[in-house]
Amino acid sequence: MSAVSTPPAIAIIGGSGLYDLDGFSNRQDVAVDTPWGRPSDLITAGTFANRKVCFLPRHGRGHRLLPTELNHRANLWALRSLNVRWIICVTAVGSLREAYQPRDIVLPDQFFDRTSRREHHTFFGNGIVAHVGFADPVSTPLRSLLHSVCTEQNRRVHNGGTYVNMDGPAFSTRAESEANRQLGFDVIGMTNLPEAKLAREAEIALATLAMITDYDCWKHEEEPVSAQTVMGHLSANAAAAREIIAAAIPRIPLEPSWPEHHSLDHAIMTPQNLWPANTIHNLHPLISRFLTT
Repeated sequence: MSAVSTPPAIAIIGGSGLYDLDGFSNRQDVAVDTPWGRPSDLITAGTFANRKVCFLPRHGRGHRLLPTELNHRANLWALRSLNVRWIICVTAVGSLREAYQPRDIVLPDQFFDRTSRREHHTFFGNGIVAHVGFADPVSTPLRSLLHSVCTEQNRRVHNGGTYVNMDGPAFSTRAESEANRQLGFDVIGMTNLPEAKLAREAEIALATLAMITDYDCWKHEEEPVSAQTVMGHLSANAAAAREIIAAAIPRIPLEPSWPEHHSLDHAIMTPQNLWPANTIHNLHPLISRFLTT
């Protein structure tokens, strides 16, 4: 499968508790080798609601990868090589606000970066410099579509909010949790920001279903977040995510024409005559439209 020969696709990146997606026809598991190694797992590609859809379990089937072990570049490169132009991310998060309860859904529109591996969160370098605009890191049209679906399904949904991305794998200390609250952040997680950065560089429109599982550890009257408390909500959250995704997929446009689909138009700083051949090869799914023959 290649970006040249296949129609624009929609991808679902499944988080904790969502390791597969039902309803595919013409289903096949695709192994993709990338310049950055292997993705988290095989990518399931097929047809869903008459659309080409790809599914990737972020942590691998069976939840085998730590947040800091995720090869985000391989994941996003592999999806873009399959001509993915829209991504719905499903991710478990902790709430930093009283009003955001476990099993609520937050549709973040902002991120705050507390990760430590930022040099891994770009495709560029090695002779080609690019600086994408990231002031609004989430696709507004896709987030609005998800909000409409959640509202129609009578779900408790919060449209907008800031997702603070920590490294993990340990959960926050109470001091960290209180500091994040004082800074005005809404939810906390360990995985989604690198996906958003790389999706923007890959000219993919991305939005997130942040599924709340806990109150982190700032809420003293609640049990502090643990793997056990998170897992207690995963099944219900995954079921909700599947229903939202099933309703959203048919509403996504057939052609990629949103602003995110042209995010490299004015981002690449290096003149094309200076692009190294090996870097061109590695970035081909991203930059092929700029190449002259």
